[in-house]
Amino acid sequence: MKYIGAHVSASGGVENAPVNADLIGAKAFALFTKNQRQWFSNPLTLASIKAFRDNCEKLEYEPFQILPHDSYLINLGHPEAEPLEKSRASFLDEMQRCQQLGLDRLNFHPGSHLNGLGVEECLKRMAESLNIALDKTKGVTAVIENTAGQGTNLGYTFEQLRVIIDNVEDKSRVGVCIDTCHAYTSGYDVKSPEGFKKTFEKFNEVIGFKYLKGMHLNDSKKDLGTRVDRHENIGMGFLGDETFKMLLNDKRFDDMPLILETPEESLWEAEIKKLYSLIGK
Repeated sequence: MKYIGAHVSASGGVENAPVNADLIGAKAFALFTKNQRQWFSNPLTLASIKAFRDNCEKLEYEPFQILPHDSYLINLGHPEAEPLEKSRASFLDEMQRCQQLGLDRLNFHPGSHLNGLGVEECLKRMAESLNIALDKTKGVTAVIENTAGQGTNLGYTFEQLRVIIDNVEDKSRVGVCIDTCHAYTSGYDVKSPEGFKKTFEKFNEVIGFKYLKGMHLNDSKKDLGTRVDRHENIGMGFLGDETFKMLLNDKRFDDMPLILETPEESLWEAEIKKLYSLIGK
């Protein structure tokens, strides 16, 4: 079964996220468990944790349908010691928040070398950061998101993601989220039937579908291989409807959160309906 949703607001408390997801007909959702533009926030209150869990139960959202996202400030491969330690502390806080909320995965951008480290060294530093957080938490899988490869961001090839996975000690608690916009602009042709087939054959060969823990469904404002991260609403960018039609009719993408991060939030309810209408076509 396909579980389609969007990255909804948790303004006023994390407990509001499942309510906001239900209002737009989402069968999955993403959220920030704290302000995504701050390093640290006040701890979650017991009341907020209970309300979140109660709302998820009432609205029938299980952990496998929820894909929380960490702060945009975190860089787990930072070349400098002080910002690296700050990133690692903030990421651990995010993992602990997910554990408190009863969530089983946390999506994150792997980070950037900032021209201060070699690619391989930076990827191994990211894995070391994950090992630290995984050792201090339990039950939460760290889900690496592929990037568009903009600037000095890493994680834009399946091979780079594999290096991180290979250097994580507990491989049962590491996974991958594939963003359709990022995949396309990083150079993977997920638009044509042949390109889609080749891309996910490659993904399975290099990484393996057992590691796929979620998808971000985004059209792209930029063309193939431009290495620019600019999301567009479904059907309004270079991908059109075809990529999503192929994805939604492929059982390999069942039973995981399929999350919209498209720019016009007012369209999310209609986009969710549209995406479900593509199943069987």
